Amino acid sequence: MPTWDPMHYLKYADERSRPFHELLARVGAEHPRSVVDLGCGPGQLTATLAQRWPDAQVLGLDSSPEMIAAASAYAGDRLRFEVQDLQEFVRDGQQPAPDVIVSNATLQWVDDHRAVLPGLVDVLAPGGWLAFQVPGNQNEPSHTLLHELGSDPRFAAATGGIDRRVMPPAAAYLDDLTGLGCTVDAWETTYLHLLTGEDAVFEWISGTGARPYLQALSEVQRPVFVAEYQQRLRQAYPSRPYGTVLPFRRIFAVARKNGRP
Repeated sequence: MPTWDPMHYLKYADERSRPFHELLARVGAEHPRSVVDLGCGPGQLTATLAQRWPDAQVLGLDSSPEMIAAASAYAGDRLRFEVQDLQEFVRDGQQPAPDVIVSNATLQWVDDHRAVLPGLVDVLAPGGWLAFQVPGNQNEPSHTLLHELGSDPRFAAATGGIDRRVMPPAAAYLDDLTGLGCTVDAWETTYLHLLTGEDAVFEWISGTGARPYLQALSEVQRPVFVAEYQQRLRQAYPSRPYGTVLPFRRIFAVARKNGRP
């Protein structure tokens, strides 16, 4: 897993928060006692869960100590943060069983993430809600150019083995979760993010999807890689007088577990 920079991640906080809020709008839980945010990042969105459900104990989990350190600024009587891997959470569970599990742009980092879904449903309380969103932009130039450059002989020894994960369509999650006995709402949305500043698309992706590549490179390789990647991105996403448009597809699923809460 890459090392995360909370401040860099928050540079586009408004754009990154929209899918989270649109995901939560489809969750119908009224009075949950226990809410878990898997992959909570720097915590500002987890804090909104405590505001929405004032009777709930909210737990934010992330595998990154850097993210949890940033999130601790939001901690309070009903809101706490811990360093924990998603797969550890599935294995160990939580007591009481959570009534709501939220995961925003996290599952894509998990190996064979669809195999984790049965465990996430299992740890939910009866009648509980599982809501997640994953980016589906892996076939767009922002990602294909990154993979192509990472496969270049100049860099392949460091970056050629990085897994290029392509997310399945929303219908696949619908099949998975209905097969686990859930009532499911699944959909896809393509956002048109208007970014400003020089090399705006690079600034966006270097805070997330490009981090494994950038961190795998040596101090000598990295500036060469970055300069060429930026050049290719400028060609794929030309700047306009009003900014640079980044189309970004995201895949959503909200599932309610069968049973009475």
